[in-house]
Amino acid sequence: MYLGLDLGTSGVKALLIDGRQAVIGSGHASLDVSRPHHGWSEQDPAEWVRACRQAIAELKAAHYRELAAIKGIGLSGQMHGATLLDAGDAVLRPCILWNDTRSFAEAAKLDADPRFRKLTGNIVFPGFTAPKLAWVKANEPAVFARVAKVLLPKDYLRLWLTGEHISEMSDAAGTSWLDVEKRRWSPELLAATELDESHMPTLVEGTDRAGGLRAELAAEWGLTPGIPVAGGAGDNAASACGMGTVGAGHAFVSLGTSGVLFAANAAYLPNPESAVHTFCHALPQTWHQMGVILSATDSLNWLSEITGKGAGELTAELGDTLKTPSGVSFLPYLSGERTPHNDAAIRGAFVGLAHESSRSALTQAVLEGVAFAFRDSLEALRKAGTTLERVTAIGGGSRSRYWLKAIATALGIPVDVPADGDFGAAFGAARLGLIAATGADPLAVCTAPAVAATVEPEKALAAAFEDAYRRYGALYPAIRGTM
Repeated sequence: MYLGLDLGTSGVKALLIDGRQAVIGSGHASLDVSRPHHGWSEQDPAEWVRACRQAIAELKAAHYRELAAIKGIGLSGQMHGATLLDAGDAVLRPCILWNDTRSFAEAAKLDADPRFRKLTGNIVFPGFTAPKLAWVKANEPAVFARVAKVLLPKDYLRLWLTGEHISEMSDAAGTSWLDVEKRRWSPELLAATELDESHMPTLVEGTDRAGGLRAELAAEWGLTPGIPVAGGAGDNAASACGMGTVGAGHAFVSLGTSGVLFAANAAYLPNPESAVHTFCHALPQTWHQMGVILSATDSLNWLSEITGKGAGELTAELGDTLKTPSGVSFLPYLSGERTPHNDAAIRGAFVGLAHESSRSALTQAVLEGVAFAFRDSLEALRKAGTTLERVTAIGGGSRSRYWLKAIATALGIPVDVPADGDFGAAFGAARLGLIAATGADPLAVCTAPAVAATVEPEKALAAAFEDAYRRYGALYPAIRGTM
């Protein structure tokens, strides 16, 4: 048996698989986010430990014997969070999360230093870890002076599980301190935020052993002490391992709260100017690129709240047949945008509204707007040298066949729908735990699920969607100065 632990923003999931990778069971515990000021987003790391214990207790209650047979553990987690520890590993302040934007000024200052884009292959976004430490130094100097270690969220769970300060390449790539091509901490970039390698955890690959389970926790859960804990992965790389998106040219489109167009690469292909994320993958000597949009299903959920109709009801009103774009455009920038604009201040808009613009017309525009945002990411990936021939759809929004038709037609490539199953970040983490424990070939383990259906682009609507995409692309520069 192998255990995957996924530390998300809204909860912790514990997933148990057997040696054939069949899912045995899972447990879950919820987490809350604290927002004490505008733009702030924080969590208490003690809550991660509580939630992890709760999720494993739920799993143990239903699968006691199977849990006792665990031979390896893998970790996945929300990226970019700054967990600050003193010399005794005590937490100095609440963790500053990935969606916290307070350090926008510090991020811009670091990004103006050409070394950051050159060595990391990425823009320094406000959500990344390095500008958070610069903010702490400027605004909480007493806290900064006591910082002995900076850990990413899942690696704080690792510290609790193993007593070790260890991270891995895919998560570390989102800090703005990693030399992403050489897969090592950059002394230059750390020095730019008045830190050095002593403040950082040791780095391993996601498939490597990264500590063993502490005897105290092994006794609590009925496990064997010293069970290997894999390096693991940041959440998107872990999801890619779960989906089998590990070989060059393989890609998925994730329709979750935020949206991700994720492509695996066999080489380092940076293109920071387009706001594409270029990170190390969880498997050795592989990388990946991501286009990130901040409000994917969140855009539909917003419309649902405004209209008083459930998201499923709204999409059902459109039927199953893809419609020609109506002329109403929606920009899904409800909380700013990453790819390709890197604009935390921009906000969403409907354009082209008329008396005849019904609720279903607004729903159609929202689905098309998100699809066109993915098209922006596809174009950014092309500029970075990555051409995609098809993608696999995951996430809650992928249950809408209409939305998948809109995405396939906007992208101009087929969208595969996987067979039913749990192929998310916790499953990917469990796979990494299996690899670390057994030494299995990562490519043999991280295979893709069966395809249940393929959604092809609607050729008859290709020209109309292309025209609508051009209108969409002209709107961002038109509204940018009005925010």
